[in-house]
Amino acid sequence: MFTLYTPQTANKALPEVKRMFSGIVAQKNRVMVLQQELQMVVDSGGDFERFMKKKQELNTAVTNLYKAIEALEATGVMLKSVDEGLLDFPSKRFEEEVWLCWKAGEDEIKFWHGKDEGFMGRKPLETTGVIEP
Repeated sequence: MFTLYTPQTANKALPEVKRMFSGIVAQKNRVMVLQQELQMVVDSGGDFERFMKKKQELNTAVTNLYKAIEALEATGVMLKSVDEGLLDFPSKRFEEEVWLCWKAGEDEIKFWHGKDEGFMGRKPLETTGVIEP
């Protein structure tokens, strides 16, 4: 089921969304470590068995990363960038579809931008004009 967020509902969901996002960041870091370890096996001339075990471990970590992203996006929140910590919540402002946006480190939803705008188009959130529950 599709959900439009208000600033209030987005802020209410934010603690769980932050927890899920932290898991995605941790999983992405795990993938990066495993990629480096796999490259070290290749560079050192490791045998096939060692290579295959590390490759399977990497495949599992990548799968888990995508599952974590799917779980977050199943809440209706769009992951824009893991590296920059950007998440968007679909909303409406004066009948226009917009994104409520959050950046890692922020305590609450404070900004919005149009559908075709990105982070650079963020505007301060005003409570008027945004859909109410």
